[in-house]
Amino acid sequence: MSGVRVLVAGASVAGPALAHWLRRRGAEVAVVERAPGLRPGGQAVDARGVAKEVILRMGLDAAVRAACTDTEGAYTVDADGNVLETYRADDHGGDGYIADIEILRGDLSQVLYDDTRDGVEYVFGDRIEELTQDGSGVDVVFAGGGRRRFELVIGADGLHSALRGMVFGPRERFVHHLGLVLAFYSMPNEFGLDRWLYDHQEAERSAGLRPIQDATRAMAMFSFAAADFDVDYRDVDAQKRLLRERMDGVGWLAPRMLAHLDDAPDFYLDQVAQVKMERWSSGRVALLGDAAFSSSPMSGQGTGLALVGAYLLAGELAAAGWDPEVAFAAYEGRMRSFVDANQEIGRLHALSRTDPAAVVEPGAEWTAELIERAINGVELPAYAGLPD
Repeated sequence: MSGVRVLVAGASVAGPALAHWLRRRGAEVAVVERAPGLRPGGQAVDARGVAKEVILRMGLDAAVRAACTDTEGAYTVDADGNVLETYRADDHGGDGYIADIEILRGDLSQVLYDDTRDGVEYVFGDRIEELTQDGSGVDVVFAGGGRRRFELVIGADGLHSALRGMVFGPRERFVHHLGLVLAFYSMPNEFGLDRWLYDHQEAERSAGLRPIQDATRAMAMFSFAAADFDVDYRDVDAQKRLLRERMDGVGWLAPRMLAHLDDAPDFYLDQVAQVKMERWSSGRVALLGDAAFSSSPMSGQGTGLALVGAYLLAGELAAAGWDPEVAFAAYEGRMRSFVDANQEIGRLHALSRTDPAAVVEPGAEWTAELIERAINGVELPAYAGLPD
């Protein structure tokens, strides 16, 4: 069956990556994004291990690497700026703490959009209002008033997925707070930052500086422990007040970084959370990326999960003749162990920030086997014989 109509919700990373593979497998793809356009900036994201192979198979290795931050490594520093530890981008074959493919989320989104926009329909400034599915398709009503029918609908709309809420239930059932909050934004590079990341940690709080491609600017990064999190993720003023309160008294360069907070064009703050679901599909609707299996930014693998998941989901759909029941089951079967390993990495990393003593307890260990499973622990079928 060719020409299957698929609607994808979300145009960050997972959505356009899935659109790339769906189009190559012969589907007609529409991507709907509630924002008026691509969202620039964002945190730096990494591709390690098997995710780099997916980028190669997409034919986008050169484009992605050209947009990378080109970070050479990272230093952890004390309050006086003295270096405590050093990590390099070529450690562990480029799959270490600083990956050799490190790119701002918005820049990766732009690469994926540029690759797909000529063969995929993008609808910005709209969203799914409601949907009704039957045995042969899904009827979708858009907030802008449009009505359309698709054979399949995929939610790639992030941690706060509206589609997940419509089809699977309230977010409280699936989103698990890890006791940490992250914030970041770009600002003028008045710190002489040059291709090296700096990270300063104090009791349950951290402040960091990260280089970006534009050498005149830098990325500020903050984290703090929070047992609960009840700030509306859309209320930016409340988020900035919270950040100032929680980072009060932090040393190093934190006060100078916070002085740029009100002028930040791309401020972001949110809880560190994971999404855990027994199933990522229901009928003709499935989830991908953070909407289905967020491992949290502390795993360093959210983008890798999205890219690998997109490849496998599109491949299994085509291999199953676009039968959603067969394809979604195969997709989940291939991804589940990979997701579990990365969620465990994310949990342990968050725990190391909120309760450092806990990570040395029996059963809470970073093992070589766990790390390998989180980076390379999934098979990428060739899907030979399928439309491409």
